[in-house]
Amino acid sequence: MLKRTSSEEIRRQIAERIIGGLIEPGTPLDETQLAAEFAVSRTPVREALRQLAASGLVDQRPHAKALVAKPDDAVLAGMFEVMAWLEALCAGLAAEAMSSAEREQLDVLHTKMAALVRAGDAVGYGERNDEFHALIYDGAHNAYLGEITRSTRQRVQPFRRAQFNALGRLAKSHAEHGLIVEAILRGERHEAETEMRNHITIVRTEVQRLGQPA
Repeated sequence: MLKRTSSEEIRRQIAERIIGGLIEPGTPLDETQLAAEFAVSRTPVREALRQLAASGLVDQRPHAKALVAKPDDAVLAGMFEVMAWLEALCAGLAAEAMSSAEREQLDVLHTKMAALVRAGDAVGYGERNDEFHALIYDGAHNAYLGEITRSTRQRVQPFRRAQFNALGRLAKSHAEHGLIVEAILRGERHEAETEMRNHITIVRTEVQRLGQPA
């Protein structure tokens, strides 16, 4: 049993499970069970679920159990569309603003991810993929853009991770990343934006192909 903890810690742990795909969209979240797991009363659990609902990860309705958010087709499609433009803007700004050290860090990470592709390690690749995109957000050197991009990514993350289970997707994702990295390293803003937007559009298509709501 976990030690007594705050509503913020409960929120963080549940969010990590949702984002990591350990709790699937549409899954009910029982306050009593969660309170027992975290060794707290239902009050901090209720507050944690309220915070998760405010961030869009959980759906809450009066007189009903909270559910892990499961956006309908139109909503998720809209989220991916916005995600594509936000990440493209990050990539474009990163192409202009990244320091030499930041460019090298991105290039090194991309090279290391090739080993995960060869090993077929979808879980490891998913984790490094988060780091890859985070380096680009940070490399844009625009704190507000990074904030709203991360917030939007959090909403679509459970669906994005599902794509890596598709046959051959790791290699294709890595190749798409390669085009983004090359554009950033050359300082080509327009090309970096285009390649990133194409990448996120392909991700959305893969999610649809796997039968996820999109």
